[in-house]
Amino acid sequence: MALTLPEPRLPSLLDSPVLRWGVLAPGSIAGTFVAALQKHTRQRVVAVGSRSQERADEFARRFGIERASVGSDAVVNDPEVDVVYIASPNSEHARQALRAIAAGKHVLIEKPFATTAGEAEMIAHAARDAGVFAMEAMWMRYLPQMDVVRQLLADGAVGAPALVSADFGAAFAFDPASRIFDPALAGGGLLDVGVYASSFVSMVAGAPQSTVVAGALTSTGVDAMATIVGRHAHGIQSVATSTVLADTLHAASVAGSEGRIDVHPSFWTPSGVTLTRGAESASWRDETGLQGGEGLAWEAVHLAQYVAEGRTESPVHPLDETVQVVRTLDEARRRLGVEV
Repeated sequence: MALTLPEPRLPSLLDSPVLRWGVLAPGSIAGTFVAALQKHTRQRVVAVGSRSQERADEFARRFGIERASVGSDAVVNDPEVDVVYIASPNSEHARQALRAIAAGKHVLIEKPFATTAGEAEMIAHAARDAGVFAMEAMWMRYLPQMDVVRQLLADGAVGAPALVSADFGAAFAFDPASRIFDPALAGGGLLDVGVYASSFVSMVAGAPQSTVVAGALTSTGVDAMATIVGRHAHGIQSVATSTVLADTLHAASVAGSEGRIDVHPSFWTPSGVTLTRGAESASWRDETGLQGGEGLAWEAVHLAQYVAEGRTESPVHPLDETVQVVRTLDEARRRLGVEV
C-alpha cells in the first residue's frame, strides 16, 4: 500500500472571524505581516504606533491604516483595537505586551515571546489574569506543513521518535548597533533564528530534560553560533543549531524507529513534507498559494479563530510551552557566556 500524507487542517483565510489590529513598531516584519493580512485575509489593521510620527504616518499611508501615532499608548488604549501585534525589537516585547494586556487587549508578540523566561512568565501570568489572548508570533507553528507533521506524529508514522533536528543560520553583515549584534537590544542568533529550531524541537519532543551547549560569541557579547543537544522524555535526542555568521540549509527532521519526516527547507516558511519508510517515500507540498512572508497570514487567522472560540492561548503552541522554549534559550545563552 502506497504511503500517503494527510492534508493540513486549516482555518479559512477569508471566512475567519474579523479582528481589528493595532501594530506597534512599523518595521520590516510588520510591513510583511500587514501586507499578508491585506492580501489574503479580511482582518483589519486600524492603528499603528511608532517611536517616530513620520514613520508611523508613512506606514499608515502605505497600507491605508486609519490612525498613526507616536509611542504605544494610543494604540493599546484605542477602543477600536481588539488585538495588538508587537513587532518591536526583542528588548521591548515584554514592556509593550504587558501594557497592551493591562489595557485589555489580546496580543500577538513577535518571536521571541520575551528575552528571558522571567519576562515570558510575567506576560503569561498577566494575560491569564486579564482573561485576554496571548500568543508568540511563531508563524512556523501555524503553517500548513506543520499540521501535516503533527498529524504524522500523532498517527505514529515514524514509529518511536529517536532524533529531532533543526538548523537555522543566516549570514548577517556585522553591525554592532543592529538588533542582531547589540546586547542592549537582546541580540544574538538564539533569540533571532535559534528560537525557530528550538520551537520545532519542542513541538516534537517537548522540553529537554538536560542539554549540552556549544557555540561562540561575537565581539559585542551576543551568541554568534550555538548548538543545543537535548535529551527528552522517551529517550528522544534533539539537535538545534543556529548562527548569524553563515547560511545553513534550514532543514528540520524527525527520525524514528520506523521512518523519517523531513520538512523541506526552509522549514520555517511555507514549504512541504516528505515521509520516508524503508524504500518508500511520499511528499506533500504547500499549494495554498501563499509564498514566503505571505504565510504570516496563517498565524493571524488562527488567532482570530481561537479568540472567537473563547480561548486565551493557542492549543498548538500553549503559553507554558512558549515560556519553556525561552527558558531553554536562557540556559543556552548563559552557558555560552551571554549576560542574561
